[in-house]
Amino acid sequence: MDMQQARFNMIEQQIRPCEVLDDTVLQTMASIPRDLFAPESMASLAYADIEVPLDHGEAMMFPRIEGRMLQELEISIDDECLEIGTGSGYVTACMANMSQHVDSIDIHADFIASAEKKLAMVNISNTTLEAKDALTDLSKVKKYDVIAVTASLPEYIPLFESLLKPGGRLFVVVGENQVAHAMKVEHTLDGHFIRTSLFETKLKPLVGTEKKSSFTF
Repeated sequence: MDMQQARFNMIEQQIRPCEVLDDTVLQTMASIPRDLFAPESMASLAYADIEVPLDHGEAMMFPRIEGRMLQELEISIDDECLEIGTGSGYVTACMANMSQHVDSIDIHADFIASAEKKLAMVNISNTTLEAKDALTDLSKVKKYDVIAVTASLPEYIPLFESLLKPGGRLFVVVGENQVAHAMKVEHTLDGHFIRTSLFETKLKPLVGTEKKSSFTF
């Protein structure tokens, strides 16, 4: 398979039709080899309009959802980013390409080890990856310009928005099954939080949220 052509087709047939028109996002997704981050047995499907399966019952997001998320986060080269759910490391690579630095965490240590190797293969070094539980292990001190949650929350909790700097942006999917929707949260310079529903979609729940949806920060 011609992976370069498949990547081009992904951009033109999936990403652009979903109203992802930001040049930086498009150039980033066009330059990073998604097939490298997919499991070797699934590399031929890395650019297809599917959720590529990973271990632990997880999956890479649809490419079009990744594109929308990156666009909504409005990532700039000076931004400090946090990714909740490293997974394959592909989104980590995209965010790192667009920002100053990315902290990425995942509850599965083998995902972290694999993603670190693949990021090194594409010469991305402005990342810090750690095996952590997002619900219990995050520092309350460090704040971020951008936070991407690559799993869903059955019910919205303010845990992650509390880690935003003033002017910061958060992307998260909230809800269950067919009633979930993507949400953008903005921390205004005067200290308020604006929560905007973007579009309907669904993602696998963040590990632990089924039991901890009443968790408070």
